[in-house]
Amino acid sequence: MGVCPHYDRCRGAIIVSTVVGNILVVLAIFTSRALRAPQNLFLVSLASADILVGALIIPFSLAKEVMGYWHFGNIWCSMYLALDILFCTSSIVHLCAISIDRYWSVTKAVSYNLRRTPRRIKSMIAIIWVVSAIISFPPLLKMNSLKENKCDLNDDTWYVLFSCTVSFFLPCIIMIFLYCRIYRVAKHRASTVSNLRNGLHDEVPPNACYHQDCCRHPNSDAHHDNDEMDLEESTSSIHKFSEPASHKIGDGTSNAKTKRLSWTVNRGQKRDRSVSISQTRLTQLREKRLTFVLAVVIGGFVICWFPFFFTYSLESVCRGRCGISDALFNFFFWIGYCNSSLNPVIYTVFNRDFRKAFRKLLMLTSKKDHVNNKNM
Repeated sequence: MGVCPHYDRCRGAIIVSTVVGNILVVLAIFTSRALRAPQNLFLVSLASADILVGALIIPFSLAKEVMGYWHFGNIWCSMYLALDILFCTSSIVHLCAISIDRYWSVTKAVSYNLRRTPRRIKSMIAIIWVVSAIISFPPLLKMNSLKENKCDLNDDTWYVLFSCTVSFFLPCIIMIFLYCRIYRVAKHRASTVSNLRNGLHDEVPPNACYHQDCCRHPNSDAHHDNDEMDLEESTSSIHKFSEPASHKIGDGTSNAKTKRLSWTVNRGQKRDRSVSISQTRLTQLREKRLTFVLAVVIGGFVICWFPFFFTYSLESVCRGRCGISDALFNFFFWIGYCNSSLNPVIYTVFNRDFRKAFRKLLMLTSKKDHVNNKNM
């Protein structure tokens, strides 16, 4: 418990960052036209679950730990445990649904995007909440479970193993598998595009580089690519490249024209080679960015939740014989809550449109504060 010198302040910071960060996500999606795509409804629902975790669950967990006992009665104890499981499970299953949505959007871009309607996304979100509600129902059946002013999680082995499997282990396996598949598909597309580009540059006449789409400056797309790190767009944009158009070379009749043509051909060859090298580097850069984003998505999820669910499952089987201290279990419990505050960062900071929307919201807030201070 000595990881943070001011442990209670750290937990208070988790509450504030969870609520504020996820409220910003919801406001950004509703106020920005660029973010009104159907798939962002997943992020609205995910942020809503995380807001409820931060507003209704974490404060009572903090109060219980600081006071050392449960002060809020039997009924709210059962409700608190059920809602804790409901919101946390919903948050995790949302992350799994987002991975499925992004996998389909990458592997079945045309057919899936035609069926990616708000109604379909809302149906998937409804299923997520229903599954989460079913998993969270058993704590409500133990209304008289409060003993010695303690409000603890259900320790029935069958329920612990079932809830941990459905709430975490199964979604975790699905996420890792799908994101690995997304990476493999993106890597294959990157190598295919690189080979096609190199082949096209070898076959296209050098003076074809005067065509705007074929030989625009190699850095013309670099700004856009470096400024956008969204997982879905990074993987789907890898296969986009311009179609070169060949132009006929006019017949020269004088030596001067022949010399100018020769100089043009040489210059075109040099440009051709530089464009090919630049495009290869851009493809490699996309692949590196994608690797980083996937590592953050999977790593953040596993690091936050695996310790808690592993120790929770282990303790239900060992029944105190595994030597897991209460302090260590509580620490892992709070690390899991951290995932709700990380979700706004992981799923939005790599997207240019979200960054713009956040900046507008924060600037608007700062302007309002400035006006209020002036009026005072």
